[in-house]
Amino acid sequence: MSFHVSRWILAASLGCGLLCLPGPAVAADEVQTAEVLVKLFKSGRTVVSEHQAVINDASKGDKGFTPAYFVDRLIDKFRDQTKIDLRQPPEGAQTRLLLALVESGREVVAEAQPVINKQGVAFKGFLPAVWARKTGERFTQKTGLRLKLTASVWRYPGNKPDDFEADALRIFADPGYPKGKEYSRTVMLNGRPVFRTLTPEYAAASCLTCHGQPKGERDITGGKKEGYKEGDLAGAISLMIPMR
Repeated sequence: MSFHVSRWILAASLGCGLLCLPGPAVAADEVQTAEVLVKLFKSGRTVVSEHQAVINDASKGDKGFTPAYFVDRLIDKFRDQTKIDLRQPPEGAQTRLLLALVESGREVVAEAQPVINKQGVAFKGFLPAVWARKTGERFTQKTGLRLKLTASVWRYPGNKPDDFEADALRIFADPGYPKGKEYSRTVMLNGRPVFRTLTPEYAAASCLTCHGQPKGERDITGGKKEGYKEGDLAGAISLMIPMR
C-alpha cells in the first residue's frame, strides 16, 4: 500500500517546533478520522493484551497467534466498537489510513513470530505497549501521520512528550478536567496547519503488574514501576493529522 508522505509532516515526527495558533477550523472529517484511528489502535493493543497468557506460555511452540489471526481479532473488535467492517471497507482516504494501520500492526506481529513461538521461554517481552510503539512507528512511515504513546513518565525515549503533549498531559492531570475527554488543537507547522489530538489513558488492573506499586520496584521487564493505582492517569495516545 503506497501513500504520499508530506515532507512537513515527516519533519514533525522528527521533533520540529510547533506554534499553536487559532488556525483554520477543524473539519469534521479530520475529527472523525482521528477518533476511528485511535479506536483501531487501542483495539490492536487490547488484542495483544488479551493474548499475553498464550504468548508467554513456555510449554508451547506454535501459539497460533499468527498475523492473520491477529488481524481477524483486530477487525472483529474494531467492528464491534464502530460498526465499520474493514473486511468490506468503503472507499475513501479514511479507509486507506485505517487499512495502513491494520497492515502496520500485522507486520509487527509477523516480525515477532520467532519470539512469540519460542518454546521453553515464558516472558517474551511482546507487550501491548511494545506492539503499540512499533505499530505507531510503522504507521508514521507509511502515511506521514504521527501516532505514538506518550506519558509524563516514559520508559522508551520515543514516547517522551513534546511541548504540546506535555501541556495536554498537565491538563489531563487537573482534577477538574473531564475524565476521558480528548485534548485537540490546530497547530501550525512550517506555515501549514495540522490537527493534533491526545486521548488520555488510565491505568487498568492489567497494567499494574508492570506499572503499579510499589513505586520504583523492578518489574518483569526490568523497568521501574511508576506506582500507579487503577484509574490513575497513565499517559495518552497522540495523533497528528495534516489538514486540507
